[in-house]
Amino acid sequence: MDKETSNAGRAKLQELVSKSSRIVFFGGAGVSTESGIPDFRSVDGIYNMKYDYPPETILSHDFLYARPAEFYKFYRDKLVCPQAKPNACHLKLAEMERKGKLRSVVTQNIDGLHQAAGSRVVHELHGSTKRNYCVKCYKRYDNGLPEFTDYPRCTCGGMIRPDVVMYGEMLDDDVISAAVNDIARADLLIIAGTSLRVYPAAGLIGYFRGKDLVIINKSETDRDEDCSLVIREPVGEVFAGLEVDG
Repeated sequence: MDKETSNAGRAKLQELVSKSSRIVFFGGAGVSTESGIPDFRSVDGIYNMKYDYPPETILSHDFLYARPAEFYKFYRDKLVCPQAKPNACHLKLAEMERKGKLRSVVTQNIDGLHQAAGSRVVHELHGSTKRNYCVKCYKRYDNGLPEFTDYPRCTCGGMIRPDVVMYGEMLDDDVISAAVNDIARADLLIIAGTSLRVYPAAGLIGYFRGKDLVIINKSETDRDEDCSLVIREPVGEVFAGLEVDG
């Protein structure tokens, strides 16, 4: 995208945001890469690195319960990023919510950066690394995991696991219902930082009945032709330039 087209795309996005009052934001890994969190599926992402087991295997329900120590080694090394801070996109979305423009955020990410930026209505489709619980007594550990060498254990002796949806597990019905409800009532749906290849999450955008659909993503998606606007730029850079009126 050349500079002239880029400027035109940002101007069009500004126009759509300014006239909309029920915006929903649907985000993927590309929203958090500018905060230093790796993208799973990019050329340099986690899924293209070398491990003893494929990441899809390590991040599965069966692997977690069969080999918790190996799971947690990968988890701590690659999925927990305590140094990550909200970027311009997270911060702008929180501002949009405060000013009554944004209905909610629907995210495939598990990093909690939207809440850290100040967003209150966030539908976390795949859970969050910020929440943990014991698989035996269900005690919550949401203020961090206790110290451990192989894997974290509860005071009852049970394994503590992250409240994250693993491969082989179902998405939370209540979260799905809330996300579908907001998407269906939105007048503007902004999809950003996602290839729209991860199902069933990506299928939720099919519930959108509003007028304007916007995609902000560096690569093509299967829904580009259905959009009012497609922008091929870093998500944070695009949102940094938005002006939000209440």
